[in-house]
Amino acid sequence: MDPFLALLHSFSSSFSDDELSSLKFLCRGKIGKRKLECVQSGGELFSILLEQQVIASNKVSFLESLLKNIKREDLVLQLKQFVEEGEVNAPDDQLDVREKRLQEAAFEVICENVGRDWRMLIRKLGLSEVQIDRIVEANRYNLYEQLAQSLREWQKWKGKDAKVTDLIQALRSRYMNLVADKVEQKLLTLNV
Repeated sequence: MDPFLALLHSFSSSFSDDELSSLKFLCRGKIGKRKLECVQSGGELFSILLEQQVIASNKVSFLESLLKNIKREDLVLQLKQFVEEGEVNAPDDQLDVREKRLQEAAFEVICENVGRDWRMLIRKLGLSEVQIDRIVEANRYNLYEQLAQSLREWQKWKGKDAKVTDLIQALRSRYMNLVADKVEQKLLTLNV
């Protein structure tokens, strides 16, 4: 399945009726009035935009401006991540097996030991407030899962540049030295 189509499908299923109406209005310069009147869903609108080559997986500026105009910053963020991950998912950009095992162990220790101040750590790692808010919204009452998802998001975002040493450095910079020590101890017990 084409990842870009999957992304567009997820976008279209999240649009309210008002947002779809706004999108149709904003597309008036690109799509004829008759065609727009027939559009009943975001998927149909995206199909027309794809057919007319207004949007494509390597041509997302119009789509980004549409999402910004209807004030869907969460979707703008997902779109930007999709564009970035096009490079992240390249085979030469994947973590090696050893680093992946080290990260999994580090994530486990961090999730078990960092409490309510987890946002400070995640901000230090470079995730935006929009990303953090989206993760919190998706995992409202589960602090452990909020932190775990944030660490996975960081890992996806950084690709092969996501290193356990960065995690330890971020912990120490936020005065979470005890957790950093526990991570280092855990990594020493792993024979990788």
